[in-house]
Amino acid sequence: MAELDTSSGGGKKGGKVRTKKQATKVDLTAMVDLAFLLITFFMLTTSLSKPAAMEIAKPDKDAKDENRLELRESQTMTILLGKNDKIAWYMGQPSATNAPTIEGFGDIKSSLLKNKKEVKDKTGRDIVIIIKPTDGSTYKNFVDIMDEIAITKTNISAPAVDDDPAHILDGERDFMKSNGIW
Repeated sequence: MAELDTSSGGGKKGGKVRTKKQATKVDLTAMVDLAFLLITFFMLTTSLSKPAAMEIAKPDKDAKDENRLELRESQTMTILLGKNDKIAWYMGQPSATNAPTIEGFGDIKSSLLKNKKEVKDKTGRDIVIIIKPTDGSTYKNFVDIMDEIAITKTNISAPAVDDDPAHILDGERDFMKSNGIW
């Protein structure tokens, strides 16, 4: 390390006599130790957020008949995700008298809560939700409907997701095509 010579002007005689100044040195070892102790303390006492994952129940590819879960029409709500951020949903089986209802994502929350209450009052059981994304839906639509289900606490167990296009019924497909959301 270089030092600065602060002595008097050298070999001049007859000048003022000056006292020799001592070079000042600051020892930073204690400050560095304190900084690392504080960093360690805050790292150990901080709680890191853990990513939250949502459970999804998907049907098995090789589902055997003895392992199939039978669902009651009275407690089943099917949600079809269409294009242009539209949703078609129905309770039970689709028919001429039970046509799907088309809504946007802003209206689905009230429908989820209403259907959950009706199923609980009529059957005493929890509602079962089946989500069927179509080719026109986006990943954002899927995340939005999963968020709405989680917010309303509609499905106590995991919602069932059936993303196999072969499982979309002809009546569902025809209804969505006729309403321009396929």
